Amino acid sequence: MRQFSNRGGFGRGGLRIGPGSLSPFIKVMIIANLAIFILQQIMPELSRAAGLIPSLFFSDFPNKLFQPFTYMFLHGGFGHILFNMFALWMFGTEIEHTWGSRAFGKFYLLGGLAGALLTLIVYPGQPYPTIGASAAIYAVLIAYWLMFPNRQLYIYFIIPVKVKYAIPGLMIIGFLFGGTNVAHMAHLGGALFGLAYFKADWKLAFLRNRIKNLRQERNEAKLNKNREQAEQTMKRVDAILDKINEVGMDGLSAEERRFLQDASSELSRKNQNK
Repeated sequence: MRQFSNRGGFGRGGLRIGPGSLSPFIKVMIIANLAIFILQQIMPELSRAAGLIPSLFFSDFPNKLFQPFTYMFLHGGFGHILFNMFALWMFGTEIEHTWGSRAFGKFYLLGGLAGALLTLIVYPGQPYPTIGASAAIYAVLIAYWLMFPNRQLYIYFIIPVKVKYAIPGLMIIGFLFGGTNVAHMAHLGGALFGLAYFKADWKLAFLRNRIKNLRQERNEAKLNKNREQAEQTMKRVDAILDKINEVGMDGLSAEERRFLQDASSELSRKNQNK
């Protein structure tokens, strides 16, 4: 794929292959996945020992609690790891630059765990291992789809397609033509996590804005009330001062004297607080 972008350092000035150099978390993930893939070639039994096997996970609970985490670092072949790591670099780099490595790393790992969870729920008796980072990758794809829907992807370096069409298309093709060995529930779990993550964030943003607006409305209402009270107070003070001009201080009632004194004290307090 070839990606066009005119923001930040991504494709500035025209077309370029990919989003740029490896970001910190993605670099760690690629190195870790490659190292474990090499180890798998030396120790083939590692796929079963550290892959997610739902039947074993439940029958030997809680001894296999590590499986929902370790399974996402294992891969079934060179093409499998190549596609996943390429997609992580291609779509994850700009997200990591936008969010920061810590937030992106948390999102990536939770996407992988979400894929494991849905696999365990749907196929609790599955006797063979589910492996691969695809659930986490699907979460990343959803994030990129929602964040940059109008970016152009060049499929096969030739065909320009906007992200909002390309990513759903790739997912649908993977589901229809992926074959029987594809962990569709893991993919779906990662994708659903990505959607839920953004939906929750949008709801929280709406809630924060709503609370902010309510506070602003309350403060404005309080200011208006204080302003009205101040205007009423000044009107009565003016009326009392006019009365003093007409009949003198001796003509004031006890209540008017008290009101004038309270108003004077309040004005002095406000001036001191300024």
